[in-house]
Amino acid sequence: MPRSHSSEIDRLIQIMARLPGLGPRSARRGVLQLLKKRDSLMRPLATALDQVADAVKICPSCGNIDTVEPCYVCGDARRDTSVICVIEDVADLWALDRSETYRGLYHVLGGTLSALDGISPEDLTIGPLIDRAGQPHVKEVILALSATVEGQTTGHYLAERLQDCDVRVTGLAHGVPLGGELDHLDDGTIATALKARSEIK
Repeated sequence: MPRSHSSEIDRLIQIMARLPGLGPRSARRGVLQLLKKRDSLMRPLATALDQVADAVKICPSCGNIDTVEPCYVCGDARRDTSVICVIEDVADLWALDRSETYRGLYHVLGGTLSALDGISPEDLTIGPLIDRAGQPHVKEVILALSATVEGQTTGHYLAERLQDCDVRVTGLAHGVPLGGELDHLDDGTIATALKARSEIK
């Protein structure tokens, strides 16, 4: 098969194609754009990637990914430390914070319970969550999990585990569609779901 570019460019396309939402065609278009704008786009991107790769850390408090420790959320003195919002992944944390509706703290679980995939409570950060929820200043834990079978199962499990803590356990309202994932929702839907959260019993 005739080649239209070098192996270095081909490797860059293959790496780009691994990103979520990018297939080979989108990756080729993206790489071509980078090559056309080397000075204004490609070199600054390469520098930023190199800097972040060396500096990235996982926050020991909440599990967020940032370049500072604790992360910018946990280190923000204006945050309401009496409320912890539990999410599955860092992408969900970013989605919720982007809505600018919630001003409390977060806790990244690292996934959801799934017997099919072999994910048990020990594989998630449930122990540290219980420890945080047991602190005297914590008054509410919001379970902001995806409206999937796994998300709902995890929510019920967490609600049971949190019964011994002196906290109000709430969940997002049904503004989050069944089968929906937080990272794919628009800001308005997230804001409405947060405002209309209800107690989980």
